[in-house]
Amino acid sequence: MKRTVTCLTVVAEAVLEQRLLEDLAAAGARGWTITAARGSGPMNRRVSDLEGGSIRIEALLSASAAEDMWHVLRESYFADYAVVAWAYEVQVARSEHFGS
Repeated sequence: MKRTVTCLTVVAEAVLEQRLLEDLAAAGARGWTITAARGSGPMNRRVSDLEGGSIRIEALLSASAAEDMWHVLRESYFADYAVVAWAYEVQVARSEHFGS
């Protein structure tokens, strides 16, 4: 069975990894994928330039969990850190793994 869920992608300073994962879990994520990331953006210099670069976190979430995490990102990260995020709907197999 497949259904539509939200794929939330967050690119952030690597020093934020543990904090972001805790927030994702609190929002309802049951899992995620993390990869190293490189690139350029409007902030140019980041704390992570000295402490490990950037990461890309992708999580498949229910729509409500994605909205909860989007609120956390907006309130706790966007103003103070080099963080960018985007979300889009995807169809996923094994949908029972990704909440209601």
